[in-house]
Amino acid sequence: MAFETAGAAELFLLGRLLFGGVLAFTGLNHFLNDEQMIPYADAKGLPAPTAAVYGSGGLLVVSGLLVVLGAYPVIAAGALATFLVGSALTMHNFWAVPEDQQQDEMTQFLKNVALAGGAFALLAAAGTAWPYSVALGLL
Repeated sequence: MAFETAGAAELFLLGRLLFGGVLAFTGLNHFLNDEQMIPYADAKGLPAPTAAVYGSGGLLVVSGLLVVLGAYPVIAAGALATFLVGSALTMHNFWAVPEDQQQDEMTQFLKNVALAGGAFALLAAAGTAWPYSVALGLL
């Protein structure tokens, strides 16, 4: 992937800022709204709901900030893609909830799937130098 066209590097940076920033903020919400999130995780049958909420919150904050910074893109994008697919399937299983909850869960499921697509796209770009990044990585 090359950033040779006019404005491509800046658009890629904007995409990283929006994508990573929103996910980092979402992770922060895991900590700020833990009183609502932990019972929800428990209701979904997670074996350790408190650890799941704090762990996923930490993953989202750290990985989102790494995307924003352009640091360790393989780890950041890979962790986000894995989490988002897993979360869609376990937390937003719209096919297994009462009918009055299906639309809300489907919306959240589709949001996570779309965000996972963005994470996979960033993962595909992880083998190239990201413009405006701190340039820390494994590759």
